[in-house]
Amino acid sequence: MTTFIIALVALVVGYFIYGAFVERVFGVEPDRQTPAYRLQDGADYIPMPTWRVYLIQFLNIAGTGPIFGAIMGILFGPAAYLWIVFGCIFAGSVHDYLCGMISLRQDGASLPEIVGNELGNAARQGMRLLSIALLLCVATVFVTTSAGLLAALTDGTWGMDLATWRWLWLGAVFIYCVLATLLPIDTLIGRLYPLFGAALLIMAVGVAVGIVTQDGWLPEATDAIFQSHHPKGLPIFPFLCITIACGAISGFHSTQSPLMARCLNNERHGRIVFYGAMITEGIVALIWAAAAIKFASANGHTPDAYGNLADIMSPTGTTNPALLVNMICQTWMGRVGAILAVLGVVAAPITSGDTAYRSARLIIADFMHISQKGFLKRLAIALPLFAISGAMVFIDFDVLWRYFAWTNQTLATCCLWAAAVWLLNNKKNAWIAFLPALFMTVVVTSYILIAPEGFSLPYWPSFGAGIVLSVVLGVAFMRYRSRITHQS
Repeated sequence: MTTFIIALVALVVGYFIYGAFVERVFGVEPDRQTPAYRLQDGADYIPMPTWRVYLIQFLNIAGTGPIFGAIMGILFGPAAYLWIVFGCIFAGSVHDYLCGMISLRQDGASLPEIVGNELGNAARQGMRLLSIALLLCVATVFVTTSAGLLAALTDGTWGMDLATWRWLWLGAVFIYCVLATLLPIDTLIGRLYPLFGAALLIMAVGVAVGIVTQDGWLPEATDAIFQSHHPKGLPIFPFLCITIACGAISGFHSTQSPLMARCLNNERHGRIVFYGAMITEGIVALIWAAAAIKFASANGHTPDAYGNLADIMSPTGTTNPALLVNMICQTWMGRVGAILAVLGVVAAPITSGDTAYRSARLIIADFMHISQKGFLKRLAIALPLFAISGAMVFIDFDVLWRYFAWTNQTLATCCLWAAAVWLLNNKKNAWIAFLPALFMTVVVTSYILIAPEGFSLPYWPSFGAGIVLSVVLGVAFMRYRSRITHQS
């Protein structure tokens, strides 16, 4: 319990201390008019109250990521606490804040345009493809996840079996996503998201109370923190850094921050919305990581809590963290917990799915220079996206998820490099983005070389290759920094 409490306090302190430092480095200008007012179009550029923007940003970036990822990540042991805290404060929150604020300064530009402005046209084109591919993966994964969960809840109702309900729910979720993607952002998203975001936070608070009051065991930092406890023997690095993405750092967030950059009414609120939402997500991830292992260790299972946790999530051989979420909420919070569990594991992925489609539409509209004021113009871009996503529903879910996870962190790495260059070009402290960019370069490079869905190469040569690429990029960055310094 001591390690969990220290980690929780560290995240809060990180927001006030390091978050304030990052804000000073960026240099907010409260008197500068934001794009929400200057480019107001009634569809995507709409000024909204800060509390609403914060809750929408939180739900946009959260989905089920900080829940499912943290539950699977705690299988590695107490190192999960370490990654959530340090990753969230020094990488993820910095990533989200800089992406959101740079977008704000560039009239709400989407991610590929931000990267292209700093790293060149080749990077712009690559990020367009990577971003759209990631967003379609995210949308498809979350739509199919939510439809599957709803099907399981309604299986047998009105005489219809699981497969029939799955297709019906898929259709219903897709229809909702079409509406949320095409309608003005304050029509559905602006009204529903704050409610769902609040429900997700209330659920996290209820689970946190359960961590304190329920029986079970929590790992401490003294319990071989750098030794993997994963039942399958997976190494902590880089697998933990890929498994826990949304609770530490996630490239998907960089596609979402520009949505809220178009709705922010003042630059001084950027820390609350971007850095703060990520810290909140880190707290949610920390709570669920602790709750998962404590629940699994109850009733005499403490000696093999990690193995028992894996068994609870895999009754049929396929890992499904949603089963554990439902069990914890219903056991610890009763009927209210069951309702919140449904909101958490069903509504959250739907809401992340629809904003993924919306982000993809805006990215395409940006590089094709198509105004989004007219409904038919929005429809023309969105329909092909839904057609492709509909075809992706037939891809095996496990394959889709693994490639999403790596693409997600690769996108975050590219964004950190772009942010570092932007800071350098604007004569600001680039180290806040440069150092996490170096670390994440090692993560994504070594992972794709080691992982079964990658090249399945031996561990140490793959790890070494990641370090070599990180050093090469670091040297190139420092040479660019030297050139910029001499020119000024």
